[in-house]
Amino acid sequence: MVNIPSTPEIITVNSETLQAQIRDLLPSQNGFGSELQASNVITPIIDLTSTAEGSSLPSYLQSAIAFGSQTAFDIANTTTTIADSPGFYRIIGVATVLSPSSGTNVANFIMNDGSSTKIVWSMELGVAASTSYQVEQFDITFFLRAGDSFEGSTDSTKSFIRGSVRQVALGDGTLVQPNGFPL
Repeated sequence: MVNIPSTPEIITVNSETLQAQIRDLLPSQNGFGSELQASNVITPIIDLTSTAEGSSLPSYLQSAIAFGSQTAFDIANTTTTIADSPGFYRIIGVATVLSPSSGTNVANFIMNDGSSTKIVWSMELGVAASTSYQVEQFDITFFLRAGDSFEGSTDSTKSFIRGSVRQVALGDGTLVQPNGFPL
């Protein structure tokens, strides 16, 4: 049997949408070459995205809970500032609200820009015929600008928010590695 090597085919791809995407993703290539081409040759691809972003970890590992990175909080019948520096944060924990004898009991997460507040997460429980409670786990990622703060608030001794927070990226998007990484 005679083995004849294949000849690769190269064709021109005429798509302004694809060309615009290449210009957006690779600004240094803008104006370099005029046409996209496709080939029937299998080419291995090495994904350097995480390294180009300044991290050697995938984002789900980079935002891991880490002993030296977490700041714990326990909120009951008060408002507590959880974070107030620019950047991206991951907050995890549990909120518990017990039924009151009258009115309602509430647990909230609030964003504050220095002049106004916005409730961004809330749970509430009203009067019940018998003692009841509501428990919600949370795992939230949020972003703060300069001057913003993220607060936890409960309105009674029968409402609790407990958890921890850690900064996962600075305000400019630079990733914050878990404390102790790399070993």
